[in-house]
Amino acid sequence: MPAYVPEPAPAAPATPATGVDVHNVHDVHGDADEGPLARERSHLSASRTALRAMREDVESLDIRDVTANWVNAQILGRQIEDRIKALADLGDTPLFFGRLDYLHAPGAGEAEGAEGGHPQPEAAYPTLHIGRRHVHDADGDPMVIDWRAPVSQPFYRASKKDPMDVALRRRFGYTGGDLTAYEDEHLSDPAEAAVTSRLLQREIERPRVGPMRDIVATIQPEQDEIVRSGLSGSVCVQGGPGTGKTAVGLHRVAYLLYAHRERLARTGTLVVGPNRSFLHYIEQVLPALGELAVGQATVDDLVAHVEVRGTDDARAALVKGDARMAEVLRRALYAHVTPPAEPVVVVRGSRRWRVPAYELEEMIGQLLDRGIRYGAAREALPQRIAHAVLVQMERAGEAPDDRVQDAVARNSAVKAAVKAIWPAVDPAKLVLRLLTDSEFLAEHAAGLLDEDEREAILRTKPARSVKSAKWSAADAVLIDEATDLIRRTPSLGHVVLDEAQDLSPMQYRAVGRRCTTGSATVLGDLAQGTTPWATRSWEEALGHLGKGDAVVEELTAGFRVPTDVIAYASRLLPHIAPGLTPVASIRDNPGLFSVRPADGSGGGDVLAACRELLAREGSVGLIAADARIPELARALAEAGLEYVAPGEETTYDTRLTLVPASLAKGLEYDYVVLDEPRAVVDGEPDERTGLRRLYVALTRAVSGLIVTHAAPLPEQLLA
Repeated sequence: MPAYVPEPAPAAPATPATGVDVHNVHDVHGDADEGPLARERSHLSASRTALRAMREDVESLDIRDVTANWVNAQILGRQIEDRIKALADLGDTPLFFGRLDYLHAPGAGEAEGAEGGHPQPEAAYPTLHIGRRHVHDADGDPMVIDWRAPVSQPFYRASKKDPMDVALRRRFGYTGGDLTAYEDEHLSDPAEAAVTSRLLQREIERPRVGPMRDIVATIQPEQDEIVRSGLSGSVCVQGGPGTGKTAVGLHRVAYLLYAHRERLARTGTLVVGPNRSFLHYIEQVLPALGELAVGQATVDDLVAHVEVRGTDDARAALVKGDARMAEVLRRALYAHVTPPAEPVVVVRGSRRWRVPAYELEEMIGQLLDRGIRYGAAREALPQRIAHAVLVQMERAGEAPDDRVQDAVARNSAVKAAVKAIWPAVDPAKLVLRLLTDSEFLAEHAAGLLDEDEREAILRTKPARSVKSAKWSAADAVLIDEATDLIRRTPSLGHVVLDEAQDLSPMQYRAVGRRCTTGSATVLGDLAQGTTPWATRSWEEALGHLGKGDAVVEELTAGFRVPTDVIAYASRLLPHIAPGLTPVASIRDNPGLFSVRPADGSGGGDVLAACRELLAREGSVGLIAADARIPELARALAEAGLEYVAPGEETTYDTRLTLVPASLAKGLEYDYVVLDEPRAVVDGEPDERTGLRRLYVALTRAVSGLIVTHAAPLPEQLLA
């Protein structure tokens, strides 16, 4: 088994040992002058010094005389600032977390050979320290190898069956930024049995206070395969609670930026999350890995063409989110194209040039057949009319050039004809007309939406203007679709879409427009879909996204949720997602788990449960049905228990977060108090959606869960 070595006791060198309680490692203090641990500490200190020198080298750059103008100077200055930030030494974060001792020296250049990485000298090193970023000494020799480099891959994938030329894999334990332990695994020794790393288990079970951390030290082989998959292909990751799908998606972005930095620097990357609380929770992961140029947004941010001030009922939202609305919009838009009733006559000097109506119709037909955007076709039409005039001029013996064609295209008669034939359309006005004009909607939804569906989305009080309209979130998505029909949405190089199971088909299309020429990583769990339009299958969802060829991967090993907690929550799976494989927790610690009915003694009281968990180390989330949040907020205040809202967890002083069930998705806390499961279920429009919301709430705990209830539990939990 791996040899686990805590810091050696005073006056005794560190020696490999087994059976050591990993939870005592933080309390051991030893001799810093001898033994393997001391040598590793020395390497850590030297690496931090080298990183500081790398940062100082960048800070000392003088660019005053190397740029041609102030614009270039500004661009270069920002690049240098970003580089300085990327080289920051986070004192409470391990600079390296592992080491590989190879049987043979890796090939020259393997250590940092990917596009955008750091070049390596010809000399190769059989012993490599693996960390969050590359660090080299004054001579350029590597001291820490970036975890994304090809030569680092065996740290995650090497095994007894396939050691990948690795003799020894060493993992390090830290308290804050101080190295306090190490654990060796001799992969080339057939006599040593393969067991789960205790340092890895400890890292997985470490208390979680504040925003999400990276998992770079604990990435598992099946996760690493997804992280390192190529940029050209899209990937969909189906993963139950605690399987690390979000972390895998973020680390995939970091890997792609390392392996394809120049390409993605041109095209951009984006992480799309379900809400602002979730984005705040994950926002520190990529900077901790040295990546600062990744955008973050919600779907609502992407489609923010109008101010959202209204809401839809579930019936209207369901119809507006249906993919059929894309065709309704297309029909309504192109209905504005009107066949010409008369020719275009262009007067230049003493000559009149006539383009007949039938020729104009041919131009319109050709533009429609090409399938280009409405706006692009409208811009092309005057040039086509002008070209027809130039052909007539040449036949008459004139020799017009491009300047003449441009002048004809700007001629008032041509402009008037284009305005009549192919008028400009405002996307918001188009959507507003569809939602307020029953005849217009019926005409363009014929054969697509039935009468009941049309009535569901028609406004009872028509708005007088786009600005006065109370747009809903679903309306904004329709406007985004119409905007793209008129003018193509710019595409990014890669988009990560998290908690994707709750998107409507039209929302998938909105995200897909942002990566039409790029790739996507889609993350979600079908069992956690809590909207009326929740995804039924990934194949269908990927089709709406425009990534029908994406590979679907399933993660079933649970790293976050304790065994007893996930087993209890999985009682709901047969009722909410019968085809999914239940998550199997790999946690050694079964976790604290208790279901407490209110019995009048205070033992099942939610406040008592919060106090009990706050006495432990780590964060506490009190999750409740949205309707019960005001009541619980008053009770907490009266009891003197300080709390914050989701997304406000910025300090260690206030460790209790009051979480509406509707915002719990994607969040995690060391301990969770779940208030009144029946109220969570009843707070949704139907029982199936309510049970899915309850499944989400039950699986937010990392170390323990207390369920408190006065009302009877849902019968599905009693199985």
